[in-house]
Amino acid sequence: MRIAAVRPSDYARTRNALDGAVTGLSPYITHGLVDLREVAAGVAANHRLDPKHRFMFELGWREFFRHVWQHRGHAILTSIHPGPLPDEAYARELPADVREGRTGVPVIDTAVRTLYANGYLHNHARMWLASYLVHLRRVHWRAGADWLYAHLLDGDLASNHLSWQWVAGTFSHKPYLFNADNVASYSPASWHSPGSVIHTSYEALDTIARGGPLPPVRPRGEGVQEPALHRGPPTGMRALTASSAAVSDRDVWLVHPWGLRDPPPDLPADALRLSICPAEFHATWSWSGARWAFVGARMAQLSALCWHDSAEAIGAALRSARSVHSVDDAHLDNGLRALADTGAPRHLFAEVERPCTSFSQWWKRTTAIDFATQATSMKAHP
Repeated sequence: MRIAAVRPSDYARTRNALDGAVTGLSPYITHGLVDLREVAAGVAANHRLDPKHRFMFELGWREFFRHVWQHRGHAILTSIHPGPLPDEAYARELPADVREGRTGVPVIDTAVRTLYANGYLHNHARMWLASYLVHLRRVHWRAGADWLYAHLLDGDLASNHLSWQWVAGTFSHKPYLFNADNVASYSPASWHSPGSVIHTSYEALDTIARGGPLPPVRPRGEGVQEPALHRGPPTGMRALTASSAAVSDRDVWLVHPWGLRDPPPDLPADALRLSICPAEFHATWSWSGARWAFVGARMAQLSALCWHDSAEAIGAALRSARSVHSVDDAHLDNGLRALADTGAPRHLFAEVERPCTSFSQWWKRTTAIDFATQATSMKAHP
């Protein structure tokens, strides 16, 4: 239903506006209910959608970020190259007034409150929030990225953390900056911020980003309570520890937080559907209750049994199964990925083997491969 409702022309025309025709599909893509190929095919079934359409271009960003993650691994969690200032120049903790949505800058305070209320922010609002924190409050991008990831329903380590690096200037050629005029152009009146620290020129903002004096901070208003974060499934999910006896000599369909799609139609009728929440991941990356509710509700639809245990314990128990099948995802522990038959990767765009350092470089290569493949196919099948 959500895919069928997408209007790519409207999206291309209005996507930068906070009230524009965005798709709302990102939580479902992040958690594996659908993949990019299914999204593109579903939209193309009702609308003309060539590979260079703006909608396809934006889907490409998600695949590009995964490309970078594939080649760099956990290095995406550190600055890829130096930014405007040394890493040491930035604070490692979020200021309380930002965390509580009372900075006195309407666009920032509204973004924080929207994030807590909905578990979602328009991409433009994410960029504004990141730019304010990094360049006007001089907070390290990693501190902001970790905080935002914890509250997003669609939090994806590659997309989230590399986007913050792009804003910070550690994964781009220059820092991303915005001012009050930019906010006014793309947001409702309640977000507008005249007379605030962002009501200035881009030249002045660039000077600050490169080490100039920081503007004064004038917190105001009542703060908002940050939602609690959880390092594992809430008790309502009734998660158990791993047990070899539960899966012994069984065919298992493994459901995990990034693989919440329907099982394949050829899954044996007596196959055990098993949900897992790897403890190490969630100990490092806590989630809001809203995100756990989103994931838990879908897990309950797919399986009656859920394990919350270490990857080692889960892996040891699964070795007693006859077979294990699942959906591949880079968030999943490598040991668990190796145990399961996940099938061939489902890329939307042609896979680029050489690591790319920019989206434009990756886009040029992937489209060149795709068009070359199409040309070869046409020659082989005249």
